[in-house]
Amino acid sequence: MAGRMVTAVLRRAEAQRPCHGGAVRTRSSQSATALAGFLAGAGALHFLAPAPYDGIVPRALPGRPRTWTYLSGLAELGCAGLVAARRTRRSGALLAALLFIAVFPANVRMAVEWSKRPWPYRLAAFGRLPLQVPLVLWALRVHREAAKDQEVH
Repeated sequence: MAGRMVTAVLRRAEAQRPCHGGAVRTRSSQSATALAGFLAGAGALHFLAPAPYDGIVPRALPGRPRTWTYLSGLAELGCAGLVAARRTRRSGALLAALLFIAVFPANVRMAVEWSKRPWPYRLAAFGRLPLQVPLVLWALRVHREAAKDQEVH
């Protein structure tokens, strides 16, 4: 099921044609397509392999960790769909930036809890923390570029 969702999002992104009607894809649309693909892949992983995500859900959140894992995966898939479509790209990219910020506490928890694991695990856990910044900046860039595209169309 998750694989079909990822495929559908990517097909939708490919089906978007430039405003000129030609086959040329702009750098901004390529960036948006890549962001949509990244979000779709990350969202699908929440359903295909939920256990690692369950383990990093902050304890302060009410309910079961699996529920939050599925909700965050669904949010990533939703953002992917919004970013993939030119008409909703601007709002989808902004929501993606906010989502990247919202999941940061889970990444911090992962780094703290994995601090005593073997070094490859620690490297992965601590390496995720600074990666959130470029992800937020990428989503905001797609948001800005989508705003410019809307002005042209």
